Amino acid sequence: MPPSDILLATLNAKFIHCAFGLRYLFANLGELQSRAALVEFEIQQRPLEVVEALLARKPRIIGLGVYIWNVRETTEVVALLKRLAPEIQIILGGPEVSYEPEEQEIVRLADHVITGEADLKFAEVCAQLLGSPLTSPAAGNPLPKIIPAELPKLEHVALPYELYTDADLAHRVLYVEASRGCPFTCEFCLSSLDIPVRQFPLDQFLAALDRLLARGATQFKFVDRTFNLNLLVSRAILQFFLDRWRPGLFLHFEMIPDRLPEALRELLAKFPPGAVQLEIGVQTFNDESSRHISRRQDNTKLAENFTWLRAHTGAHLHADLIVGLPGEGLASFAAGFDRLVALGPQEIQVGMLKRLRGTPIVRHDGEFRMRYSPHAPYELLCNRELDFSTMQRLRRFARYWDLVANSGNFTATTPLLWSAADTLVRSDSPCPPSPFERFFAFSDWLYARVGRRHGIALADLAEALLVYLSGPAGVPASRAAQALWEDWQRSGRRERPGFLQPHLPAEPRRSERTHRAAVPKRQARHLAPGAGA
Repeated sequence: MPPSDILLATLNAKFIHCAFGLRYLFANLGELQSRAALVEFEIQQRPLEVVEALLARKPRIIGLGVYIWNVRETTEVVALLKRLAPEIQIILGGPEVSYEPEEQEIVRLADHVITGEADLKFAEVCAQLLGSPLTSPAAGNPLPKIIPAELPKLEHVALPYELYTDADLAHRVLYVEASRGCPFTCEFCLSSLDIPVRQFPLDQFLAALDRLLARGATQFKFVDRTFNLNLLVSRAILQFFLDRWRPGLFLHFEMIPDRLPEALRELLAKFPPGAVQLEIGVQTFNDESSRHISRRQDNTKLAENFTWLRAHTGAHLHADLIVGLPGEGLASFAAGFDRLVALGPQEIQVGMLKRLRGTPIVRHDGEFRMRYSPHAPYELLCNRELDFSTMQRLRRFARYWDLVANSGNFTATTPLLWSAADTLVRSDSPCPPSPFERFFAFSDWLYARVGRRHGIALADLAEALLVYLSGPAGVPASRAAQALWEDWQRSGRRERPGFLQPHLPAEPRRSERTHRAAVPKRQARHLAPGAGA
């Protein structure tokens, strides 16, 4: 590996993720770009191996992107670098170190921290460190440790999309953004601090996307916090992709749940099933909690938009709910979860409230007795409405829901956990079954059976579902087994697992089986059989 004066590096959560922020920094290095390199690691790699790879490039400056998911491992990397090569200048950036830096060990270890959007500031700092005696302790005007970055004008920021390699295009999700900022003030979110919303020059942005498409890019994840805020921009982007549509394209957008004008509906309805994923931040249906966190949301319009999207588009709906918001107890969360299930999104991501650095959610700590973990990702441990034991049960609920319902591995089986049980066992019940209550009970049962949240093999989970459905849930074993077998085949598996054999009809001869191509994408598993083939 050739030496580089400047190394840009980070530890990604997974290989499939691209370091979007680092590519912006590299694209805006100007004349220093020829002296720089970008290297990416995953948090699963050992810190010593990361340090070895960095030192092999003989850098003078190492810039590290620090996020909530990698701060622990990156702190260890910085400590080792400073022990082995203290002369190397370590510059930190990213949301995790942009707020409350004085409290962080990683900041103490590093030489400099650039807070805020460092697209242009990083090059400026590197130029000073490499081209002047400022690195010397005797310098009369050394750079400060904490260096605030002025908010860059987006028309002056070089776009990074040419830096995606052919390997990135073939194997990774490509992050893109048409805007930065958010007009809303939800107190749990860092985006609430990023006002106003700013747009990249649209013609320049679409031209960059066109070049990516020409190179064979297929997956685009828009990181705009409010994609459907600016109608002219969102319409232009959707029309851009429709005009260039080809099989295999996949688009991800984050959208405001209660804003879906007719012009966007018309365009979204034209995309094929599963081609568009909409991440919809519902967060809560509790009006009092929404007021506490300064969140504005029209739940009636939200429900109308969900209903329309499910009826008239093939969009994959990924909805978010948050556990632990101030003033929302278990009964309220359960009611909101059931309300969201009834709206029919393909995925419901249940997240624990986090106390992200810099967010004003801390103002509720006293009144609602909010207690957060001191370690990343700073999840809520308990509050006035939810004690620690209940929070742990909800944490397991969220994990198991992700494994069972969100994964797409059990689309036929999951509804049996509530609908079939009521139909078959409690048909005279005056109240409809509660998906939350039924899955909460299954979650407690599964934890008692396996004793862990992670490392559960798919076959073991399927067998546990059969045991639970045909036992505590009161579903006939044959019906549960048939649903599980349907799900098993949807993922491309052909051989019947042994635990299903006693409950299924005799297996047909191989020549009589219906074959269907495997569907590799998690989102595509939620499609009706054959829709994604």
